[in-house]
Amino acid sequence: MVVFSGAALLCALATLSVLGFMIWLSLPVLKSGMLWQILTDPWSPDQGRFGIAAMVVGTLYIAGLSLVISFPVSLGCSFFIQVSSPGLWGRLLKKLVQLMTAIPTVIYGFVGIFLLVPKVRDIFSYGSGMAIVTAAIMLAMLIAPTMILFFTQSYARVPRAYTDAVDALGGTASQRLFYVILPQAWPGILTGVVLAFGRAMGDTLIALMLSGNSVMMPSSLLDSARTLTAHIAMIIAADFDSVEFKTIFICGGILYLMTGLGVFAARLSQQRDRS
Repeated sequence: MVVFSGAALLCALATLSVLGFMIWLSLPVLKSGMLWQILTDPWSPDQGRFGIAAMVVGTLYIAGLSLVISFPVSLGCSFFIQVSSPGLWGRLLKKLVQLMTAIPTVIYGFVGIFLLVPKVRDIFSYGSGMAIVTAAIMLAMLIAPTMILFFTQSYARVPRAYTDAVDALGGTASQRLFYVILPQAWPGILTGVVLAFGRAMGDTLIALMLSGNSVMMPSSLLDSARTLTAHIAMIIAADFDSVEFKTIFICGGILYLMTGLGVFAARLSQQRDRS
């Protein structure tokens, strides 16, 4: 128990240390009184404007759309694996999903550049094809295995007596899913969604390679955009003493808070359900 308690304490301290590191390195910007301008202004370093609002919006657009695309697919795949066809085909699909988790992110990016970008450009006849929707589709493929595996584990924890009762009453597979499995498994489903959303927000390579990296505020899903992670990767080579460089710690802090609030909301919902 001492070892496990120590490991848990160490993880908590490491997480808080990351937040403290971000706050400490953001202090020069916070003390300068430029925080509001950084959060609201456009990004134009040549004019002395270092706003990251477009990057925040681009991050939410791409991560949110990827979750909207991936969630129903993940729900259906997990139901097929664990409930509808738990035999040979279900096991094969689960092995394929587990294999997808081992594929490097850069491979998804290359596939997106050579296969998805031309398709999006041809279908919509708009722009270069490097856009919010392109990055979101690829991110949906990246985060789907995380959700599928969490969903299947949640289904497996539903008491067998509940599903047997549905079968005994002549219920269909759909009724078993919507009236028994989902109400019982929703805490695990919510955890999978939160983790997948966090991974979508935290991914760098797909957004960097496929979103177009425009610093303008996006007005359409076919517009190019830049995420906070891609912005950090592109600005990190700037002069360490410049305001341009120091803004990346504000970006990191925002990413940390957005992910942390999502996890906190999921935990709070689970606690309310248990009480």
